[in-house]
Amino acid sequence: MRVLLYILAILVANVLTAKLRPLNMGIFVVPIGTFLIGITFIMRDLVQNQLGRRKTYYIIITALFLSAITSLLLGDTLWVVFASAISFALSETTDTEIYSRLRTSMSYRVMYSGLVGGLLDSTVFVVVGISPLGTGFVPWDAVPLAIAGQVIVKSVMQLIGALIIGKFINTLEDTNATKNRVSSTL
Repeated sequence: MRVLLYILAILVANVLTAKLRPLNMGIFVVPIGTFLIGITFIMRDLVQNQLGRRKTYYIIITALFLSAITSLLLGDTLWVVFASAISFALSETTDTEIYSRLRTSMSYRVMYSGLVGGLLDSTVFVVVGISPLGTGFVPWDAVPLAIAGQVIVKSVMQLIGALIIGKFINTLEDTNATKNRVSSTL
């Protein structure tokens, strides 16, 4: 189920970005799909918890190809699909490796790996894909704001997810501790 939700979130983010106008957030213009991309990093972490790092890479590769096909079918240019694939591969790989190597609580691993992954995803996609280096949708003077808007949204989604995971894990640990105390007194 985690794998399905991970891939589905990526595909829905592509559809939302292609079909809906970006959201104006003050000085930032943020594609609607960006809200789901923050969640995909969390979902990838949950997939990794379930399947392990090696199998997670197979899932990432599958998601990459499905994402590229979806983007092409939605009418994105080959350059945008290329930029998306490069940013996806770099950010998901980085997220996976950071998550794997950190020796801290799951919520902190989710937060730290996702923040770095989101920064990489936003920066690479905007610079390679939609700046004058790529398709030219965004002029150079707007590139920092395009990156910042996406990074802010993805970071907020990561922080919310990390807090929820932390709260959920603490609740599970409290429940297990209570069960253990009751069992040991019986």
